[in-house]
This record gives sequence, structure tokens and C-alpha cells, in this order.
Amino acid sequence: MGDGFVSLPPPELAGIVFDFDGLILDTEMVGYESINEIFQDHDTELSLELWQSFIGTTDHPHWTEILERQLGRPIDAGAVQDQRQGMYRARLQALEPQPGVVALLEAASAGGVATAVASSSPDDWVRPHLERLELIHHFDSIHTGDQVEHTKPHPELFVRAAESIGDQRAAVVAIEDSVIGCTAAKAADLTVVAVPSAITVGMDFSHADLLVDSLTDVSIASLAELLAARP
Repeated sequence: MGDGFVSLPPPELAGIVFDFDGLILDTEMVGYESINEIFQDHDTELSLELWQSFIGTTDHPHWTEILERQLGRPIDAGAVQDQRQGMYRARLQALEPQPGVVALLEAASAGGVATAVASSSPDDWVRPHLERLELIHHFDSIHTGDQVEHTKPHPELFVRAAESIGDQRAAVVAIEDSVIGCTAAKAADLTVVAVPSAITVGMDFSHADLLVDSLTDVSIASLAELLAARP
């Protein structure tokens, strides 16, 4: 006699939601390094552990506030931000997509798998980089922090991205490089692959469904298998 449950076939992969900073483009390490150089100019250090706790969200104090707090005095915030921006922009222009990004996007396009971006950064940060890298045509939709009420670790960005794919959450995989981002994607009930960046490697990604070293270890077939294996 049956137990009353019907066994359903595993969902096919309908879409992939990509984070941006640290996953598609490693802006996070050069961001940290350029800010820490300013701290070092003031004979102090920006704690990497503190900065890691900010990765994936915009809900944190500005680094100039942290610098003032550590120095115990006010600084010329505009001047140090201009100094940092000059260094940061020069380094950003030299960055290429992270390993495996282009191949996975091309495979998704060829296989009819929808793709979206879910980033806590603003649209005027994400979109120009995707245009410069000639990747923007691969994405069906782009969802950024300035378009939502709550950024990561709140699930709103991932919920919107899943809805843009057809709200087939059981058939959508999110790929993230941050612990906070994985938390947001899991809260949206998505299957999550963690690909730590240079600045998040070694952090606790135990809540992700899969942890890999690089997107070169990820394929459309492996993502489909991950969906099929998820309870």
C-alpha cells in the first residue's frame, strides 16, 4: 500500500543566478588592498577579518568612519576617498573575469538556461563592468541593491532574480562567493554553490549545497546533477 506521496522527477535546470563582486570580477581584493593602503598611510591597518564580515552586503559603516574611529580623530574624508579611488580605478581596469565565468555563461546561453545577476552593489557599478567585459549580453536580467528595499543577507534580491526566470525556485541555482550571499540565496530557497574568492576563502560555507574552488569546476551538467540530488 502506498504512503500517499507521489515521487516527482527532479527539476531541470531553468536558471543560474550569479553574484557579481568577487564571483564574476574580483573587485573585493583590490578594493580591500586599496583601502588598506590608505589606512597604512595613517599608520594603522584595516582588519581583513572585519572587512570579510562586510563582503556581500552594503549594510556596514563606511571605511572612512572606521579609519576615523581607529585614529580617534576626524580626517578629510573627501581627500582620502579621492586618493583611494585613483588607485582603485586603475587596478579595476586591469581585472579580467574570474576563471570559468565566461565558459559557464556561454554554456548556459547555448543550453537555453536563463541567467541573472543578483548583487548588493548598485546598477551603475555592476552594469558598466559587465559592458566593459562584454558579458552583459549573456544575462537575461540584472538585479542590484539600489532596486530593492533590503540587500543581502535578506533574500529579496534572489527572490526577484528567481521571479525573472519564472519563479521556478526548485530549478534555479545561485552561485556566490560570500557567506552572506549564500545565506540570502538559501533564504530564497535556492540551491547554492559557493565559490570563495581570494578574500573569502577559508570562511564557513557549510550552509551551501556545494563548495568548489573555482567556476572551472562547475558545468551545466554538474549544476543539473546538484538539483537532482537535492532533497
